[in-house]
Amino acid sequence: MTLDPETCTHQPVYFGAVNININERTIGSVDVWRCGVCKKRFCEEKQLGIEAIADIVGMPKIGPDEKWAVLVSKLQKEKDKWKLVKLKENGTIKFETVDEKFLDLKIKNFQIEDDHHWSFLIDEHLGRAVEI
Repeated sequence: MTLDPETCTHQPVYFGAVNININERTIGSVDVWRCGVCKKRFCEEKQLGIEAIADIVGMPKIGPDEKWAVLVSKLQKEKDKWKLVKLKENGTIKFETVDEKFLDLKIKNFQIEDDHHWSFLIDEHLGRAVEI
């Protein structure tokens, strides 16, 4: 029996990872955790070589109408090229560039629609490496 993910007292267990590669070299990963009770998934971004504490400590929350994704910028380099995000099915997402500018990127069917950015859903790549 599974509980409602919004009222569950989560008991996360490690579920898997998605490695992020450039030229077959891993530059980071997304760790995926799943609640053993309600099966809701949680994700943490791990950028290799970054020793700063992440913006969100612990299990980040995600809305019932959102999915975990990696947003990739064709304009940035190395560690700044990707970011773990929460995407809704349609709408926009604010993306902060390295030079602290904010872009509104269009989302359609849980995918970024932009000439300089793209995305992929974590659930579709669990246990794999994705070349960006």
